[in-house]
Amino acid sequence: MTYDVDGVTLLGFGAALLTTLAFLPQVIKVWRSHSTTDISLLTFLSFCAGITLWLSYGILTTDLPLIAANGATLVLAGTILIFKLRYK
Repeated sequence: MTYDVDGVTLLGFGAALLTTLAFLPQVIKVWRSHSTTDISLLTFLSFCAGITLWLSYGILTTDLPLIAANGATLVLAGTILIFKLRYK
């Protein structure tokens, strides 16, 4: 399978990189502090469910920026969700 990388795809990867990296500081903060008091469980449950759907859509449409962004975001948001459940 080949995949053409054009300007639109690069734009998608740029957006994917920025929106995914936005979660990294929160993951680090929760990891260090072991505190999730100010994080909404319902928000992260629904967010992770939505990201899973976006990831599925990206896989089904073979959209690499969607797959990359939502795969990485699911890992980071899922980490926060696990910490939220663990550090109640």
